[in-house]
Amino acid sequence: MRHIHARFPFALVSFIILMIACQNSDNNKKQAGDKNSWLEEMTIPKLQLGYSEGKFSVADVVSSYIDRIMEIDMNGPALNSVLVINPDAMEIAEELDKEMAAGKKGGPLFGVPVILKDNIDTHDKMATTAGATVLRNSFAPADSRVAARLREAGAVIIAKSNLSEWANFRAMMSSSGWSGVGGQTLNPYVLDRNPCGSSSGSGVAVSANLCMAAIGTETNGSIVCPSNNNGIVGIKPTVGLISRSGIIPISYTQDTPGPMCRTVSDAVILLGALTGVDPRDEKTKQSEGKYLTDYSKYLNTDGLSGKRIGVVKNLMGFSDKVDTLMRLAIADMKAKGAVVIEVNAPESAGFEKASMEVMLYEFRDGLNRYFDGLGENAPVKSMKELIDFNMKDSIELKYFDQKILIEANKKGDLGSLGYREALKQMLLATRDNGIDKIMNENKLDALIAPTGSPAWKTDLLNGDHFVGGSSSLAAISGYPAITVPMGFIGEMPVGISFFGRAWSEPLLIEIAYAYEQATMHRKPPRYLVTD
Repeated sequence: MRHIHARFPFALVSFIILMIACQNSDNNKKQAGDKNSWLEEMTIPKLQLGYSEGKFSVADVVSSYIDRIMEIDMNGPALNSVLVINPDAMEIAEELDKEMAAGKKGGPLFGVPVILKDNIDTHDKMATTAGATVLRNSFAPADSRVAARLREAGAVIIAKSNLSEWANFRAMMSSSGWSGVGGQTLNPYVLDRNPCGSSSGSGVAVSANLCMAAIGTETNGSIVCPSNNNGIVGIKPTVGLISRSGIIPISYTQDTPGPMCRTVSDAVILLGALTGVDPRDEKTKQSEGKYLTDYSKYLNTDGLSGKRIGVVKNLMGFSDKVDTLMRLAIADMKAKGAVVIEVNAPESAGFEKASMEVMLYEFRDGLNRYFDGLGENAPVKSMKELIDFNMKDSIELKYFDQKILIEANKKGDLGSLGYREALKQMLLATRDNGIDKIMNENKLDALIAPTGSPAWKTDLLNGDHFVGGSSSLAAISGYPAITVPMGFIGEMPVGISFFGRAWSEPLLIEIAYAYEQATMHRKPPRYLVTD
């Protein structure tokens, strides 16, 4: 398979959308992979059963997903979510079929096609770019821990996805889902609306059934927001539950990878395959004795019964229509036996400002370390060289600035007093005086809030029109969150987030799964031109 880079420079996107506008939306859907429609809304358990019963081979599945990528992502409706297809995907699939024929089928993700966000290292024929043109031909010297765990579990990494460049930590005003390498990713529900980011391509690829599952990464909102905008499930685990080694960093304190899937059960299967202590990531030592390799026993349809849940009122109010969906969701939870009370989170201005300061320090430190780890083949050796490269590049500054890079490069090392004070302030506000305090005082099992608003229209001139969301409290504290589809506003999906104390994934899974099963709001996209 050939590499696919910057297939649709954004100068052409408006032209593409105009051409699509001339087509009937039903024809768009018909073009969108009809011959491989048997894969639509496939789940991991159904896939595994099909393998066991001999209904299809791994090669059948992988080739069909690749066909869907070619048909839907590259041609009509041209979602632009995939940067590169793994040239070795079919060879890997055929090897797995040989193992299955020999009775050696094993691993919780056997034969599951997965797409990785392209800030996650893979030691293969796919570059790891973070969407940045400077890394267009940068090939990782080793697999990330996430990639290694996926391979060990039997998954097939079939592609790498587009993302908001540098995981959306470069420009003060930018369009989520845009990168210098890949251009702009489109939302599969309504094509001129934004997929959110930074795990834009991962969210779109899952929603459009271009893979069984995807891995995203989050620093603040980058798993849950694209899951919200694309009508899927996203799990942002406790920081340290999954290793970050081999992932292009922003923040040592806040970064985490996590699964993005169409169902809670698939996300839970993926989660268990990725956990564990990694000597290359100090944060994972904190998960010793807390992580599980199988969370499926918490997929309990009665998981809301008797649970005390706090709805965070001051994370609502940004949209009357979203608030209406929240009231319906609360009624659904109460009907399943939950007790729901109103609570308020601490004001965010102080801890969000402190978090920004921490991220600037940690971004400079982490990115310079990443470049150093690339060795003599690193295209740039430091953040300063990256800034200089961008100044001369014809693509990188065409639409957006690099003010965040410039500000980060001014920071000192992680021993600086300013860094240590900001870190202490943000963790105290979001943990001891935040999530832990709210939950302890009210004897709560979880907190809930709307994940975000319906997707806004993509705008390269003014950047994202972000209306509201609830990611910051869980993200900055480093605590877990799960977002699940909550319903639709017009044609656009909206999600609800369940979050809570550190290492409370089992409890959140119970609650999120029970809510999902009671409501089943997920609907596949229709690739509409406008709402």
